[in-house]
Amino acid sequence: MKLTKIVLHAALAFLMCSCAFKKEGTKPDHKETTAVNVDEILIKAAKQLDLQSKVAEQENRIPRTVTPEGEMHWTGQQFDWTEGFFPGSLWYLFKASHDDIWKTRAEKFQALYEDHKYKTTNHDLGFVFNTSYGNGYLLTENEAFKEVMIVAADSLSSRFNPKVGCIKSWDVDRGWQATRGWMFPVIIDNMMNLELLFKVSEYTGDPKYKEIAITHAETTLKNHFRDDNSSYHVIDYDPETGAVRSKQTAQGISHESSWSRGQAWGLYGYTICYRYTKNPKYLDMAKKIAAYINGQEAQKNGIPYWDYHAENIPDEPYDVSAAAITASALLELNQYTNDAYKNEVETILTALASDEFTAPIGTNHNFILKHSVGSIPHKAEIDVPLNYADYYYLEALLRYKEQYHED
Repeated sequence: MKLTKIVLHAALAFLMCSCAFKKEGTKPDHKETTAVNVDEILIKAAKQLDLQSKVAEQENRIPRTVTPEGEMHWTGQQFDWTEGFFPGSLWYLFKASHDDIWKTRAEKFQALYEDHKYKTTNHDLGFVFNTSYGNGYLLTENEAFKEVMIVAADSLSSRFNPKVGCIKSWDVDRGWQATRGWMFPVIIDNMMNLELLFKVSEYTGDPKYKEIAITHAETTLKNHFRDDNSSYHVIDYDPETGAVRSKQTAQGISHESSWSRGQAWGLYGYTICYRYTKNPKYLDMAKKIAAYINGQEAQKNGIPYWDYHAENIPDEPYDVSAAAITASALLELNQYTNDAYKNEVETILTALASDEFTAPIGTNHNFILKHSVGSIPHKAEIDVPLNYADYYYLEALLRYKEQYHED
């Protein structure tokens, strides 16, 4: 297959513009011999996402995953918690290459759901808008992008209950959530939505967003974690008193198991909290979660199975998305721990770059990675590519490049 001029240009940009990956204060003082050829991986990723972008442009839809029948599954147009990841990946390719084609595409796809900034019925506005408009604002300083984030942060903040001390995850008046008997469910995933609030407090100078984020982090720290530092998935609260009603799972194998992506969300979330607050308790929690994850046997070369307590390991699906999230989080955690997790990160990134987990160019509906899991209990997205696996993989590669690659 011949490369298009766009892809050739992107490949040359990756090879020639290593300065694009530099970030002051993140690179170790000593010289490093790096084990991961980031430039080569990013060139392949650009080729793959160039093909995917062209199909998406024809459909004017955002890729999410692949159906059991092998067809493209697009994000839902009413609202989809994953809709920000594909434009976010395009922003990362723009960051890496400085090629305006990626900027143009990212702007086009994120505009498809801009009006979702007003939604107050979902907690995933951080996932949606920080990954897309947030990255876009950091790279372009487009004030319109910042305004979108502020509105989204206001909508997200409306779900905060001061009695509980948390942002409500799911509404329970409809859908499968209505069958569980919950009153005010809070999931560990919600830690990932706090970054939007931290950023908007910085942008506006208004501390209210940061205060909500800190209160949510404190309540989660108190109630979500077991003695071994693994996390429950769902804590249900009484919205009138703030009392814990139950500790359950929605996507793990059992209430007391360790759903692998949930552990990754917690690791990433508390690392973010430390970045914005410098509160040592959040750094300590992130390190404890990292130790738990890295100590699990239910993984292969850093790639976990979908639940660390799944019954039929090694004959269980991997969750590559959990590995990509973990690698990215550990790379940030490295900056606060004297480079403590470099070996673990290189193990994960090397495995992800292998033929076992990276799709050949032009296959896999042009997703970069294979073998992720959405929710096995819901019989949804099992052993498929996922747009958020690709997003966090690209983020991890860029962070690795910033920290370890020489000019």
